[in-house]
Amino acid sequence: MLILSSNSPRRQELLTGLDIPFKVFVIDGIDESFPDTLPASEVAEYIAVKKATPYAERIKGTENIVLTADTVVVCDGEIMGKPSDENDAHRMLRKLSGKTHQVYTGVCLTSEGCQRHFTVKTDVTFRELTDDEIWHYIRKYKPLDKAGAYGIQEWIGYIGITNINGSYYNVMGLPVQRIYRELDSIRAKA
Repeated sequence: MLILSSNSPRRQELLTGLDIPFKVFVIDGIDESFPDTLPASEVAEYIAVKKATPYAERIKGTENIVLTADTVVVCDGEIMGKPSDENDAHRMLRKLSGKTHQVYTGVCLTSEGCQRHFTVKTDVTFRELTDDEIWHYIRKYKPLDKAGAYGIQEWIGYIGITNINGSYYNVMGLPVQRIYRELDSIRAKA
């Protein structure tokens, strides 16, 4: 059984699209801190592996696989997590406006005695956004639960994103193509 450790509706929707049965189980209160010296490109994978640690004891003696993931948006070296409020969301979107940034999703697949982890990177380019567009998006779509303060599948993605180099689904929060390949490889070895 595949266990998704995420309450994110987007991650659940994406994993459902793979036609692989799974259940959702989340252990709350997991520390998601990371060393300040860690390169931004490695943060998401570091956190995904850290999130997996509390599940190891729970899956002993089973054939379950736990999927943990974390996504970070990086622009000009700044890691942009979830905004603290609307003003922080505005600051983030203003910074992303007219630039190319990176979205890194780290994934960890953990089973008894085995762990695979990896990072998928996607480059995303926004056209120059107006303040009216940014505030409209923030007020209508409430992106406070999204890394970088945006969802590519929402209005801001429709009107603002001019280029994507890499996986669209990675930007949504789960690189399903790579996850499918990894799970298929695990099944083949079983």
